[in-house]
Amino acid sequence: MSLIMSNIHKSYATAEGAVEILRGVNLFVGESESVALTGESGSGKSTLLHLAGGLDHPDSGSVMMAGQALSGFSERERAKYRRTKVGLVFQQFNLIPSLNVVANMSFHARLADRYDPAWQQILTERLGLEPYLARYPEQLSGGQQQRVAIGRTLAARPPLILADEPTGNLDEATGDAVLDLMLSLARNAGSALLLVTHSSRLADRLDRKVVLRGGRIVE
Repeated sequence: MSLIMSNIHKSYATAEGAVEILRGVNLFVGESESVALTGESGSGKSTLLHLAGGLDHPDSGSVMMAGQALSGFSERERAKYRRTKVGLVFQQFNLIPSLNVVANMSFHARLADRYDPAWQQILTERLGLEPYLARYPEQLSGGQQQRVAIGRTLAARPPLILADEPTGNLDEATGDAVLDLMLSLARNAGSALLLVTHSSRLADRLDRKVVLRGGRIVE
């Protein structure tokens, strides 16, 4: 399923007046394609991910996923879109405190009716989470929580993966393993991957790299 963002504008109100974050962004991510989104802090990368994930509305422009415009969705349809079409890996882990690692990892897959215990076991092993399965989020380090959050996203095999600095809390070896998982899923399941990163080394491993500067895609 492809993601098409056309002429996206987005502003936010501040005490000094409206600040335009995105100024006519055009972005295409094809089925099974992995795209690295780079740019300086404050350039609008996270805002763009939120719009692609249906978490916010653009002021103007269109977001299309698999030929459907998100602007025409009701709030219920947006919730279903986020539940079944999109996997979100943001810097806030958003793990459920009352669930252990096993239950947190399977949570989204069960909601999307895609729970596969064999696939979850593979993710558990490759993310190095086997020693922590019975633990709760408060008993985990930041890096361990990040790995659980990533595993939860990948367990549902979403058609579109949106990842905001997913390896930021991980050491280089674990970060490479996580990126391997995401790229493998994109290839094998036909998922599109849009990943925000400040690492040129990681960005170079994806199919394509785009740069967001001054609220526009410049390359």
